[in-house]
Amino acid sequence: MPAKTESSKKSAIDLGMLPELVGFQLRMAQIALFRDFSQGLGGEDVTPGLFGVLVIIESNPDLKQSELARATQLDRSTVVTVIDNLERRGLVERRASVHDRRSNAIRLTEAGTTLLRKLKRQVGQHEKRLLQNFSPAERETFLTLLQKVFPEHR
Repeated sequence: MPAKTESSKKSAIDLGMLPELVGFQLRMAQIALFRDFSQGLGGEDVTPGLFGVLVIIESNPDLKQSELARATQLDRSTVVTVIDNLERRGLVERRASVHDRRSNAIRLTEAGTTLLRKLKRQVGQHEKRLLQNFSPAERETFLTLLQKVFPEHR
């Protein structure tokens, strides 16, 4: 009897009901997405979450930290840590808000703007790789269906 190869051992695992669960399929897709994202961005040390934060800040100059927390679905203390990290890297700066001096307004620095421009190109390539087997109509349908999972977060 031939010895089992490593690939045949892997395929022998019964996943039970997992392949039928939306959460399992989303998690598998997330793992693939994060893996490709980190490989596609090389040594930039930016996660999909940090990329999202930078995009939101760019699109909303002088955004308050509390507004960023709401937009990213993160608690305020986590947002403070994220902003501290980005500030140490010279990518964002905090300023006293013009409208409310008790809160900070966040904006990208020149270095942050330069990095984000580069990241956007790389993320565009990443998206093309992920959805290369989708037609334009399938891509649109896929995004629409995903947004229906949690419509309150749109």
